[in-house]
Amino acid sequence: MTVSNGVALHTPEELIAIHRAAEDAVVRLTRWADNFPGPGVRFADLTPVFADAEGFGAVLDALVACAPDADTIAAVDARGFLLGAGAAAKMGTGVVAVRKVGKLPPPVLSRSYSLEYGSSTLEIPANGFDLTGRNVLVIDDVLATGGTLEAAVQLVELGGANVVGVAVVLEIEELRGRDRFSKYPLTSLVKV
Repeated sequence: MTVSNGVALHTPEELIAIHRAAEDAVVRLTRWADNFPGPGVRFADLTPVFADAEGFGAVLDALVACAPDADTIAAVDARGFLLGAGAAAKMGTGVVAVRKVGKLPPPVLSRSYSLEYGSSTLEIPANGFDLTGRNVLVIDDVLATGGTLEAAVQLVELGGANVVGVAVVLEIEELRGRDRFSKYPLTSLVKV
């Protein structure tokens, strides 16, 4: 077994087993809430997945395996922070918190975006660390229409980084968010 950035490179069979363990945990433990946070929205509550040590570990293993050449993780506010911090710790990398608007002191880099039930803005610090030339894996919990994740990818690139992968726990296929990411390797652990 070879190693890249401290992360084991797995055989195709090992990758299938890692992905399957994560998928099983997510399917078994996710709690669904209809009409939340608004009418017509079906919310995937991954809190039970995160609270289960085995399930959470399986999800982190699968996220780490999808981009072993990443040297930095970018994690999207808020549930993405849990995933990104865990993945970064397993990989021995740093993690950049991609925050919702108004949570960071200036100067910041920002990107506004639309989502299925409104609009918002994401930000990262404009100084304090340098992303130039870094190989970044962008992690979030759910891919719906793709607006949030696309804004996060744009922010990381605006900071000078190379996006080497995008990973989510759950993808809602009917909303076609994947269409926004044709130029990046995109991994979703579960598609619904």
